[in-house]
Amino acid sequence: MQKQRILRRAVLCLLVGLGALGQRAAAQSGNRLLGGPRGVVRSARGELLEGIMVQLISPKSAMRTTVSTNVRGQYEFPKLEAGLYTLRIARPLEYQPYVKESVRIDAATPLEEIVLDRVTDSDLLPPTPEIAAQLTGAEWMMNLPGTGEQKKLFGNSCGYGCHSYQQIFRNRYDERSWRLVLDRMTKYAGSLIANPAVPPRPGEASRSDPVNYEVIAKWLSEVRGPESKDAPFVTLPRALGPATRVIVTEYELPRLELAPHDVMGDAQGNIWYTSHRTPWLGRLDPRTGAIKEYAVPSMPGVNPGTHGVVVDKDGTVLLSENWAHRVTRLDPRTGKFTQVSLPEGNVPLNSPAFGNFPVAPDGYIWLSRDGAIVKIDPKTGESVPQHKLKKVRGGAYGNELNADGTIYAGGVSAGFVVYLNMKTGELYELETHSRTASPAKGGIDPQGNAWFGGRGGSLVKFDAKTHQLNEYPPPTQYTTFYEALPDKNGEVWAGELHGGRIVRFNPRADKWIEYVLPEPYSHNRRTWIDNSTDPVAVWYVDHNGYMVRLQPLD
Repeated sequence: MQKQRILRRAVLCLLVGLGALGQRAAAQSGNRLLGGPRGVVRSARGELLEGIMVQLISPKSAMRTTVSTNVRGQYEFPKLEAGLYTLRIARPLEYQPYVKESVRIDAATPLEEIVLDRVTDSDLLPPTPEIAAQLTGAEWMMNLPGTGEQKKLFGNSCGYGCHSYQQIFRNRYDERSWRLVLDRMTKYAGSLIANPAVPPRPGEASRSDPVNYEVIAKWLSEVRGPESKDAPFVTLPRALGPATRVIVTEYELPRLELAPHDVMGDAQGNIWYTSHRTPWLGRLDPRTGAIKEYAVPSMPGVNPGTHGVVVDKDGTVLLSENWAHRVTRLDPRTGKFTQVSLPEGNVPLNSPAFGNFPVAPDGYIWLSRDGAIVKIDPKTGESVPQHKLKKVRGGAYGNELNADGTIYAGGVSAGFVVYLNMKTGELYELETHSRTASPAKGGIDPQGNAWFGGRGGSLVKFDAKTHQLNEYPPPTQYTTFYEALPDKNGEVWAGELHGGRIVRFNPRADKWIEYVLPEPYSHNRRTWIDNSTDPVAVWYVDHNGYMVRLQPLD
């Protein structure tokens, strides 16, 4: 018995020691990103406030760095370049705005205590333009009257990722005008909405369904009509606990109306981004915030714009021109572009065709289109069908490969996931459980599982072992996903399109962390994860016009 007690005590000590080591390692990992200005935030009543986003803006680079207060109201920034900054509270919502100009920052500068006054003593916020501008799309949906049917049909038709809900709900029109808006938005192709959309195949979900159209038109004219009034606002909770342990850096892009789409990092640490509706391709240096732009040669009569971006192993930048249906290559060393047109059958120019693409280790592009998985030579545009599909008649919106190019997976907006194991030849075409799950862009985790952002509101997973689909709805209602990307640890990152949050989902523990963003947007069409850091760093370019980096502290 004595020996057993000694053994149990030794095991307990070992476990406690390992736990302490783990805590110290996590603390050291987080401390790597800290060591800058710090302070405390409290309310005018003396309460220490958790989840308040404190922001420093550099007038030199326009970079915005945001951290959140912990349960003791404390915040700490990373080390910043010495100089004058603007100190402000991002999205104060229930508190009065706080801005202080020309704050001198030098190393670990202690900042004076920030005291915030409430807008009102009520939990309900006055529906002023200033507060309305801070609401996320999910908060708009929470606050507007309407039935579950009306909101669901609206989300299925108008929430699939082309723009934020703010563009809709901060306007008021009569029913005739809303019908004109809906006609263009639901009956024309892609976000350019220049050409009529191709009619859906039998059985496919359609944004232009006439029954749904009537419900949505009448609902919008009621809740956002010329005479409609907003009731006091209810808002989502602030970040708490682990969700406050993150640094968010926002980089201003040099042009308005870029509609940026995708990002990818290169071997030199630069971040490349595409512009969906202009000819400008950009390269950001995160260390300085400096951006170099390249003008992509346009095709006469076709709207300029690029969609996906991949930097290959040689440093060549590959782009998809969605409206011009071309593969474009840039040699950054010379600044020279080469462009190859792809045959797109009956799809007219200025309608979306060639968008999301992966590049295999041998340099070839893999896509699902026209009922087949095809291999494309980006230098010639030659397309060779590799695998005929039996159920999917069109093509995938999201096309993904794993790192060694042995697994292809596609998210098909019509409600399918396609999965091909190139080693074994096993091919799966599975229909999602939810008819409107609409899997879009995604990635493949270290275990070979495929993950997709579902524009119907859930993360969609193809399990490589069971060959089954699973759907995971996030904690915040009324959000949707455009994409989802696993990191090196198997955790999945995605932007809640209307939630103003980036989610971090651990499928092994079934644990969600929602990192609240300084702006009420999270219009993330593509994530790039820097797996070389620990913890990983997560990048995306917001479609509203700025670059975002998240650095979790643990």
